[in-house]
Amino acid sequence: MEKITGSSPEAKSLDITQQNIEQLKQLFPDVFSENKIDFEALKTVLGEAVDDSEERYNFTWNGKNKARQIAQTPSTGTLRPCIEESVNWDTTENLFIEGDNLEVLKLLQKSYHKKVKMIYIDPPYNTGKDFVYKDNFNDNIKNYLESTGQLDSTGKRLSTNSEASGRYHSNWLNMIYPRLKLAKNLLKDDGVVAISIDENEVTNLRNICNEIFGEENFCGEIIWKNSSKNDQKYISMQHEYIVFYARNKQCNLGEWVEKKQGLDEIYSAFDKIKKKYPNDSKQVHKEILTWYNSLDKSSSALKNKHYSWSDEIGVYFPDNISGPNDGQYVYDVYHPVTGQVVKAPSRGWFCPETKILERIAENGVHFGDDHTTVPCLKTYLKNTEYQSLTSLRILDGRAASKRLQSLFDEKVFSNPKDEILLKDIFKAIGVTSDDIILDIFAGSATTAQAVFELNNDQKSECRTILIQFPEDLHEMAKTAVGVSKKITKNAIALLVEMDKPINICEISKERIRRAGKLYPTEIDVGFKNYLLQETNIRPWDADFDNLELVLQQATESIKDGRSSEDVLYEIFLKYGYDLTTPVETETVNDSFGKERQVFVVGAGALIVCLDDDITAEVVEGIAKLKEELDPETTQVVFKDAGFADSNVKTNAIQILKQAGINDVKSI
Repeated sequence: MEKITGSSPEAKSLDITQQNIEQLKQLFPDVFSENKIDFEALKTVLGEAVDDSEERYNFTWNGKNKARQIAQTPSTGTLRPCIEESVNWDTTENLFIEGDNLEVLKLLQKSYHKKVKMIYIDPPYNTGKDFVYKDNFNDNIKNYLESTGQLDSTGKRLSTNSEASGRYHSNWLNMIYPRLKLAKNLLKDDGVVAISIDENEVTNLRNICNEIFGEENFCGEIIWKNSSKNDQKYISMQHEYIVFYARNKQCNLGEWVEKKQGLDEIYSAFDKIKKKYPNDSKQVHKEILTWYNSLDKSSSALKNKHYSWSDEIGVYFPDNISGPNDGQYVYDVYHPVTGQVVKAPSRGWFCPETKILERIAENGVHFGDDHTTVPCLKTYLKNTEYQSLTSLRILDGRAASKRLQSLFDEKVFSNPKDEILLKDIFKAIGVTSDDIILDIFAGSATTAQAVFELNNDQKSECRTILIQFPEDLHEMAKTAVGVSKKITKNAIALLVEMDKPINICEISKERIRRAGKLYPTEIDVGFKNYLLQETNIRPWDADFDNLELVLQQATESIKDGRSSEDVLYEIFLKYGYDLTTPVETETVNDSFGKERQVFVVGAGALIVCLDDDITAEVVEGIAKLKEELDPETTQVVFKDAGFADSNVKTNAIQILKQAGINDVKSI
């Protein structure tokens, strides 16, 4: 029976470097010699596609090669379930993961490869005050544990990236590059990434995304005017950007449409005025024009102010009725009141006479007061409610802050993103039921509430994966100034009152809990909470000064203090199972009639037994479970030290093989 050790492939996240080599080997097997790449042979195969000239366009910075290596280095960490902090653990399909998003992304590679439809990222903007992650090529998990106070260390891994630093832009690029590389692997072929950013790094972000996703997969950017501040020299920056890239434009046709803004206001205004003048369309027209003129210039309803008429069918505007070709359709049309021939458009009518007579019969033509006016086609607002996703958004950023404040009764987070804007973007891109939306900088968990809104709007079941570094709010308060300092102190006071750890993740989770109460019970507003930790598997440490202790520990491969559930979900990650895959707990009796716990995952696709004193009867019980469930294939994992004796361990393989189970490992 093969044992999964700390050095086994199953004990690590996906080895991206090795995966790339295997893919290259399949494409060009003849460029490999003694299992290594012969680059001269590869150049020959690629021919003119190779550019080895010294002068060529290249986007680079100090530390880029190291950032690339960091992205390709497997993680030896794991995600431990935190059931007590979760909401609706048994039924939810949403995840909230606390940890360094670089390591978490590595751990998710097997389970979520090409399964994510939409990635939304709101990274640190590199304003000089934001925290920038400092990654370590050698041991990033250890760095993470030190920075979050889980290991003793005098250093902090998070630090501000001030403009005084000689590598101001390089530091930010070294942070974002490996995370985007790893995130791309999780996108479906028709998947999309949207990244919020401001003027400090938008140019560098475009360059880095052109390299990772391909310039040909750039989909555009939204300019979000979210401020009216007047507090900067030269030009006051009142907007930020949301940059969009597809994983593969050939798989995503870009049919991104959104409902026009301000329509509900228009319909409501017409309803009120028509009740006042039920049989006077001209007076309704005059009143609605007055209403349009009364609106604030920033009102989105003004974009559709040409819709100023209505009839029994709906709101409309009088559209051009002339033909595309001069004089192609010329005939007489009679006014319905005067009975005389109306004035014809100078280029003739837009269609044959029979067609226009049908339109008139259907009340689809707007006539003037008499025959001296050229008629118009009625274009109804209800038929033109949707438009292509537009590049400009005028949306006051304070609105989202006020809605978040209403959940907590006071401000506990600075500058949250707008959940309504995100919902509209997700809907426009075509996120539907069972799609996964990933946010690797969760912050105030706006993405979670945006998906609640989305699912409530379109009766869908989209899922979320949120990742957030548990930044210490006490540390943030030390560097915060003005309003930000007050808001941070409010957050600290709230968490002290709730008896929670003082970090951003607790604010994020509490926002999800409180926001979830605003939606119908059929909406999945829960989340499974996971924590980034070191692996549950004890590594082999050849410490000859403490050989007796090492040999003693070698018999127990699982670290002290780790539960069966901890190990189970590490197995999920190593075997590539979705972290929300259903788990049933079964019991199997041993030879003494004592019950042993067995985890049945995915209706029998994976069976895990981590109990001690496993006898042949327990193994036979597992074989029987497989027979009853009848999955297509079954994998079985035991605890290596859990067998009653070596004979049982040896015989277990044969018993399970007879039941059609060939993939059996121990941990």
